[in-house]
Amino acid sequence: MAIPTPVNGQITDAVTQTSVSVLGSAPANAMGMIYQSAAHSTSILFQNAIQAQQQASMCSQAATNMGVMQLYSVNTMAGAQATNKLSRSDNSNTLLTLLVILAATRR
Repeated sequence: MAIPTPVNGQITDAVTQTSVSVLGSAPANAMGMIYQSAAHSTSILFQNAIQAQQQASMCSQAATNMGVMQLYSVNTMAGAQATNKLSRSDNSNTLLTLLVILAATRR
């Protein structure tokens, strides 16, 4: 029991026991806070990993879509390039001149 004071001894004992209880549970509370902080950090880590995986999936889908679009437009692009080459050369003018001469000689 505590030293005699004007306060009842039972009250001082109860306050002393409560203080000891608080001091005794402090390490456990601190470890609980550390575990909560570690769990929160780990959950943020997993959220970031999932977000990165979703972004990579969207990029791969876009790349696949572009590849399929290029595969479907191969014939169109080949025709466009051939037309472009013909329009740049003098072959079209020569062919047109030959057609006019042939049409004139048939009459």
